[in-house]
Amino acid sequence: MVSQVRRFNRIVTQRVGALEDRFLARDHSLGEARMLWEIGPEGRDVRSLRTGLGLDSGYVSRLLRSLEAARLVTVGASDTDKRIRNVRLTAAGSVERAVLDDRAERRAESLLAPLTPVQRVRLVAAMADVERLMTAAMVEMAPIDPSDPRAQYCLRSYIRELNLRFESGWDPSRSISAAEAELRPPSGIFLLASLHGNPIGCGAIKFHGEEPAEIKRMWVSDSARGLGIGRRLLNDLEAQGAAHGTSTFRLETNRALQEAINLYRSSGYVEVAPFNDEPYAHHWFEKRIAGPAK
Repeated sequence: MVSQVRRFNRIVTQRVGALEDRFLARDHSLGEARMLWEIGPEGRDVRSLRTGLGLDSGYVSRLLRSLEAARLVTVGASDTDKRIRNVRLTAAGSVERAVLDDRAERRAESLLAPLTPVQRVRLVAAMADVERLMTAAMVEMAPIDPSDPRAQYCLRSYIRELNLRFESGWDPSRSISAAEAELRPPSGIFLLASLHGNPIGCGAIKFHGEEPAEIKRMWVSDSARGLGIGRRLLNDLEAQGAAHGTSTFRLETNRALQEAINLYRSSGYVEVAPFNDEPYAHHWFEKRIAGPAK
């Protein structure tokens, strides 16, 4: 598998021109050209550029200095917050970006041109699949404090979605509690899923000593669904629970959340008799593991 990934990387870097000193026959490296593209017509702040591209601050600074020296961008403090540095294209930078965009289009067309119509469809479909899978591989998961602004964003999104999808809406005050104090060690764990530094999902676990642990607050953003994030969150929560000595996990869910029900069943959760009086639940599930979760 690793050998295939490396072969794929080699042919892609060669075919897209990543090995050329002058990308797309212009006086820029691939990194500089990509930076112009990401800045875009509206401009960007340096932090979001760094996070979005997954680059360290030193490399981003070198790229921006090079583009500044070529008079393609300007870098300055934000009008609203002097701590934030914004990047904008100059008039020359906008022209250069348009030229690079046109040449990138022609490079893509040259890749498709030698293929038959059927081969083109196969290649584009395969590329879309690879894009989804590589995006999924870039998602990071880590425990954070539930009071963190990123956690709060996920929890607000979770509440908003349940309120829309449940037949009678959802009032957290009527539901079994999952307060911040219950979701931080040693009482529990709050797990955040993020992509390019942005929160896209969450899940939590409540510990009850030797009693079964509860899986709570499972949510994935619409923008990230179909990437397997929910399953990864569930697996990671089980691993966290196993590390704390938990061997049995429980959860309850509403019949409106059919995709969640399918996830739990396919992950080894078995429907059991109600074990609590959650007013919004229609299904109760349990899973037992032997040793650390896989």
